[in-house]
Amino acid sequence: MDKIKELILDIEKLKLEQKFTKAIEILEKGLVIYSWDYRLYEELADIYLYKWELEKALKSVNFWLELNPLSATWNYLKWFILLSKDRIKDSIEFLEKSNSLMWNNSEVLRNLWWAYTMLWETDKWISILKRALVIAPNDELITEDLAMALIWIWEVSEWNGLLKKIWKKNIS
Repeated sequence: MDKIKELILDIEKLKLEQKFTKAIEILEKGLVIYSWDYRLYEELADIYLYKWELEKALKSVNFWLELNPLSATWNYLKWFILLSKDRIKDSIEFLEKSNSLMWNNSEVLRNLWWAYTMLWETDKWISILKRALVIAPNDELITEDLAMALIWIWEVSEWNGLLKKIWKKNIS
């Protein structure tokens, strides 16, 4: 097993034990040696997100995005952090970029729907969720989200069909 993978496994164990200070110490030492490895920055951002230290998580994400602006994961993380800081309009740019880099990811699309929901851009809601449902036709969360979005535009028959689909699946 490579050294970085061992390091990450040790950090994961510490995170499970909620020994974040020790995990950060190990990560900082690891970053001195393996500064090029995104996985260590991801672990650091993960710890800061878990501790809800959004500024520190954002620093970690920004540092990596400077090294690799075409990372779908890091753009996604930056979206999440900015959204958590109530910077909805700023956050969408990074989710859109993540979506363009990780094309056809139903979870990214579902979150993109949520972001546009918060901005009340209803035209985008339906098309995004329909695309997500085509990609993941058995995803109940997407189905439910689309049903709820259809209520807002009074598409009762389509809404009803989706609810029946969920209902049939849950009683089978």
